[in-house]
Amino acid sequence: MKSFKIGNIRIKNPVFLAPMVDVTDLAYRMLCRKWIGMAYTEMLYVDAILHDTENRKFPAPSTSIKEVAGNSKTKRLMKTCKEDKPVGLQITGNSLKELKKFSKLKLLKNYNLVDINCGCPSSRITGNLAGSYLLNNPNKIAEMIKILKKDNTVTAKIRLGFRKNNVLKVAKLIEKSGASALTIHARLAKDRYDAPADWKWIKKIKKEIGIPIIGNGDISSGEDVEKMLDICDGAMVARASIGNPLIFREIQRYLKTGKEKEIRKEDRINEFKKYLKFAKRYKLIDLGRIKFLGGNFLRGFEGAGSMRKGLMKLKTLDEFERFLEE
Repeated sequence: MKSFKIGNIRIKNPVFLAPMVDVTDLAYRMLCRKWIGMAYTEMLYVDAILHDTENRKFPAPSTSIKEVAGNSKTKRLMKTCKEDKPVGLQITGNSLKELKKFSKLKLLKNYNLVDINCGCPSSRITGNLAGSYLLNNPNKIAEMIKILKKDNTVTAKIRLGFRKNNVLKVAKLIEKSGASALTIHARLAKDRYDAPADWKWIKKIKKEIGIPIIGNGDISSGEDVEKMLDICDGAMVARASIGNPLIFREIQRYLKTGKEKEIRKEDRINEFKKYLKFAKRYKLIDLGRIKFLGGNFLRGFEGAGSMRKGLMKLKTLDEFERFLEE
């Protein structure tokens, strides 16, 4: 299996877990760790991080499990630990002034890199001139990278464009500005997830620029990962991994043997149990998130529909745990 470097960070396994809102907290990342090479926090606003860290001391990096958090939601979602490596802190925003303050935060030493989200198509995000809206202003993306790279390893995640394809221009500018890697989701932001991902642009950009390229979009099997790794350096799995961390086990099996095994009902339920244990360990209990993820864990087998209906009626962690044991 090929490895590569992002800055000075050795990526031993080219399979990536995508940053996903309401999914990739520390507990979920830990479910996937043994089979992946890189993971990220879910996307967080720079101003939210600044607000929650103002006049408060964060713990320094440690070789023991160290929580990077207080009680706020933002801090909970920033939690990491010594086993959660390499890990990227994914951010978005629009204010260069805020980004300059953010780039000096000591807490950034808890992460291997900072990834700028320039691809989220949500109207809630683009309405704040962040996420994929930044693709309308490539020069601002370049300025963001230049600010962050003074003290941090910086990468970016983009789409092919906001409404029109300008990905080649954006990619070249991102490289020129000093980013250490680039992830490309091969759709326009306006297409959200409706159009098929157009991988030919990933292949084209890989030939044009020298930094590592991670391809994203419509990857749901080991065969897809193998095809993506034929055209770029890394393959990032997103929606297909929600409630299904064992997809990474099967991807690794395919890359070694050319075959995948069916993920059984018992396996999916056991992974859900493990998620609850990690959530308790890292003090990340969020019943809404548990229901959302649980609804995705409980798919793909006979009787899953009735189990999901039962799941939605639960109101406490004890009820979730009893439900899964039964």
